[in-house]
Amino acid sequence: MNEFVYWNPVKWIFGKDTVNQLRDNIAPYGENVLLVYGGGSIKKSGLYDLVLKQLDGFNITELAGVEPNPRLTTVKRGAQLCRENQVSFILAVGGGSVIDCAKAVAAAAKYEGDPWDFITKKEPVKNGLPLGTILTLAATGSEMNSGSVITNWDTNEKLGWGSPYVFPKFSICDPYWTTTVPRDQTTYGIVDMMTHMLEQYFHNSEQTDVQDRMIEGTLKTVVETAPKLMNDLQNDKLRETVMFAGTIALNGMLQMGYRGDWATHNIEHAVSAVYDIPHGGGLAILFPNWMKYNIDVKPERFKKLAVRVFDIDPGGKTDKEAGLEGIEALRHFWTSIEAPSRLADYDIDDSRIDEMAGKTLFNGPFGNFTKLDREDVTAILRASL
Repeated sequence: MNEFVYWNPVKWIFGKDTVNQLRDNIAPYGENVLLVYGGGSIKKSGLYDLVLKQLDGFNITELAGVEPNPRLTTVKRGAQLCRENQVSFILAVGGGSVIDCAKAVAAAAKYEGDPWDFITKKEPVKNGLPLGTILTLAATGSEMNSGSVITNWDTNEKLGWGSPYVFPKFSICDPYWTTTVPRDQTTYGIVDMMTHMLEQYFHNSEQTDVQDRMIEGTLKTVVETAPKLMNDLQNDKLRETVMFAGTIALNGMLQMGYRGDWATHNIEHAVSAVYDIPHGGGLAILFPNWMKYNIDVKPERFKKLAVRVFDIDPGGKTDKEAGLEGIEALRHFWTSIEAPSRLADYDIDDSRIDEMAGKTLFNGPFGNFTKLDREDVTAILRASL
C-alpha cells in the first residue's frame, strides 16, 4: 500500500423514515434553502411534499429539471438563484445527477467566474455553500463523496471534478424512496456502482488483501441481490442492500492505500458527452471491452476476480483463460439484468469514434492500471460497436 489519509466528513443517515430527521439537520445552516431536483419524480412519489413539510418556515427557492447528465447551463442557473435569494444551504433531492449538479452549484455560487474554470481545473475551488442530500437512486455514491461530473453541451465535454468544499454535510438514505425507481434506471444504477468497485479493483499496488476482499464481497453481494430486485422492484429490503452497496462503493473506503484505474469512466464520459446516453448503459458496454483489452497486463488479477466473485473454476486453466471466463460472466450478468452490450444498442456507429477518442485525452494518456493513448481508446471503442 501507499501512504494515505482517509477523511470523510459526511454524516450518513441511513434507514426507514430518516427523512423525518431533515429539519434538525438542516436548521443549523440558515433559513434560505435552494431545493434541487430532477424531472419531477419526487412529486409523484410524495417525497416532495414530505420535504416541504419538514422545511415549513424556511424560505425555499427551487432549481428543478436537472438533467440525467447535468449541464453547465443548469449549474449557472442554480448559482444565480443562490445569489439572488441569498441562499444559505442547498438541498439535493434525487440521484447522482441531481447531487452532482448541486455540488457544482455550491462551488459556483461562491465563484465570480465561469464554473467551467474549476471543472476543467484551471482554477481551484476555494469555497462553497453547504449542501445536503436525500438520495432517491442507488448508483453513483455522490451522496458520500466530494466528486461531481458535469457536461458542457456547447463543447460536447463531460468532465469529472471534485473539491473538499463540496462534501455534503449530511446525506439521508431511506431505501423506501428508491422503490419507485423504474426498471431501466435500477439496472443502470447497479452497473454504475459495480464499475466503481471494478475501477478500484484494477490497480498496481501490493498488500491490498483487505481492500480486495471488501470489493469482492460487496460485488458478490450485488451480484446475488440484483436478480432478486429486478423481479421485485418494490422490495425495500433488497433496495436497502443495493443502496448501502452503492454508497460504500465510492465513499473512499475501498480505495485506501492505492489508486484505482478509472480509464473506463473517462471513455464513457466522452461517449455520453457526444451522444448523451445513460452513464450506466455506457459503462456496461465499455467495461468488459476494457477488461479484454488489458487482461495481459496482470492476468492473475482478472483470474482472482473471476474465481472470487463469479465462482469460475480455475482448474486446468491459465490465469488468462480463467480471467476471460470471468469477463464473460460479468457481461452475461449485466445482460441478464437488461443492460446494453453494444454501442449499436444506442444507434451509435463508428462515425464519431475519432472525436470521442480525442475527448478522452483532455489531460493526455490516462489510466492507473495501465496507460491508454488514442490508439488504445479507439480499439476499445471499436470493440464496443
